Amino acid sequence: MSGMLPPQHQAFVERVRAGVSRDPRLKALLAGGSYVHGGFDRYSDLDFVVVVESGGYSEVMATRRQFAEGLGDLLSAFSGEHVGEPRLLICLYGPPLLHVDLKFIVAEDLGRLVERPSVLFARDAADIEGRLDAAVIHWPERSPEWFEQRAWIWLHYGAAKLGRGELFEAMGMLAFFRDQVLGPMLHRRAGRAQRGLRRMETWDDAAIQLLARTVAVHDAGSVRDALSAAAEIYLDLRDDEPPGEVTSGMPELLLAYLEGGTGASSQVHAGG
Repeated sequence: MSGMLPPQHQAFVERVRAGVSRDPRLKALLAGGSYVHGGFDRYSDLDFVVVVESGGYSEVMATRRQFAEGLGDLLSAFSGEHVGEPRLLICLYGPPLLHVDLKFIVAEDLGRLVERPSVLFARDAADIEGRLDAAVIHWPERSPEWFEQRAWIWLHYGAAKLGRGELFEAMGMLAFFRDQVLGPMLHRRAGRAQRGLRRMETWDDAAIQLLARTVAVHDAGSVRDALSAAAEIYLDLRDDEPPGEVTSGMPELLLAYLEGGTGASSQVHAGG
């Protein structure tokens, strides 16, 4: 894959490889994301996994920003607690701008993975490759029950925000619903991994037309139509793999709620 990278990305890969090889606390450098599953272009991020010696892990984690700074012109960086991954350091380099993820793990963490990464450097290649060969690799697909338990609550949340007149909040929920529910279900329909909305525009014209119906402008009627379309599309996609139990009263209750336009605070979830 490395020979097919844009020059900026290739140069950065080489800098990271050199940086890891110089640091005796670091055992290996792996690459994931588009580097391994294809579709890499000049807009792609670089996703690295840095395998750290167990005894030096705490020290590396405490100084990982300094490591990142040594790789190039680091503009900004923050850790990945917001996605449940505190081992991750999310970085922006430039100019030219380049997004780089650096995840720091120990070798024992290679037992369970969502994809098989490429080995870019390893002090003991046989050990790392052996661990990868033995790893349980499983993309976290969501079950029909997962979608059904959440879909109507999220759609009601958007409808409540619409009723209150908080159109930006309702539009935000529609975007969230596309990413968390409709996108994964459309990928499922096509037999692909459930990857949100990733590269949807390049995969499926029919899916684009469906999703476009859920994109609203800042207008109450537009948001109402988008929420109704989202419910309709969800029901169609749900038929592909129905959950064991469906939510009582839906979609009729949601559609009546939308038509009534009620936004009384008593009907809004306490978290809203």
